[in-house]
Amino acid sequence: MSKTEQSAQREQRLAAKLRENLKRRKGQLKARAGAEQQAPVLPITPETVTVKKP
Repeated sequence: MSKTEQSAQREQRLAAKLRENLKRRKGQLKARAGAEQQAPVLPITPETVTVKKP
């Protein structure tokens, strides 16, 4: 196998890995966005904030 063939195969492998990574990360972002929409937003009130006194 020549250097150019090896280089071409390496480029194809890297491109495929990059596509897989992008698909995985997009899926993670969609899952996070879906979880944020489902989670209720709690207002911050003085009762919910705790401050440790020395």
